[in-house]
Amino acid sequence: QVQLVESGGGLVQPGGSLRLSCLASGFPFSTYVMSWYRQPPGKEREWVARIDTGGTTSYADSVKGRFTISRDNPKNTVYLQMNSLKPEETAVYYCNVYYRDMEYWGKGTLVTVSS
Repeated sequence: QVQLVESGGGLVQPGGSLRLSCLASGFPFSTYVMSWYRQPPGKEREWVARIDTGGTTSYADSVKGRFTISRDNPKNTVYLQMNSLKPEETAVYYCNVYYRDMEYWGKGTLVTVSS
């Protein structure tokens, strides 16, 4: 079955950096678009970034120039490098894939941006 396991979250100071990882299994990873979303406390989940099978990336306007999504197909892993983090980016970050007409999510990893 499809599994997505995020890791790399934690506490970081404003202006700091973190790299999130998402280990995928149960589907042919290299042939599917992968995305990152986030859900701040008390707010709706929002899209952050996506990477297609050819490595083309797209980002929400709020993170352009600061976040970088990448993938390592042999490792079945997608990454999210986050730089210049802001307190309002405190959220649970989720990995996402749409596979065979179903949407799958990991359990998320908490990122807290605070001094």
